[in-house]
Amino acid sequence: MTLRISVDAGSTTHPYEQLRAQISERARSGELPVGYKLPTVRGLAEDLGLAANTVAKAYKALESDGVIETRGRNGTFVAAASDAASRLAATSAATYATEAHRLGLSREEADAAIRDALRAAYDD
Repeated sequence: MTLRISVDAGSTTHPYEQLRAQISERARSGELPVGYKLPTVRGLAEDLGLAANTVAKAYKALESDGVIETRGRNGTFVAAASDAASRLAATSAATYATEAHRLGLSREEADAAIRDALRAAYDD
């Protein structure tokens, strides 16, 4: 998946706001799924021909809005759009999915492991 963002230099809307609005809309629509890793500030700035401070300002606004989250040196990711517990669960699920894939599990095997863990946790 590639992040497709365009900034209209002739627009009366500031570039950081164009960037913020486009990422926010794509995240809220599901086009950018929870856990999607966004480009670095410098990388996106270079791709769009913007100053790094412009992209950093947009990322800061998105993080303040709860649309994205920064995980230190690991990068910036699309956050869950709901409360903190749901956001943490989504992050954990994304981590699990990545690890299961890395281990070579099929979708069915990974799904079965999750179902078993949920059954055990909820005493089903």
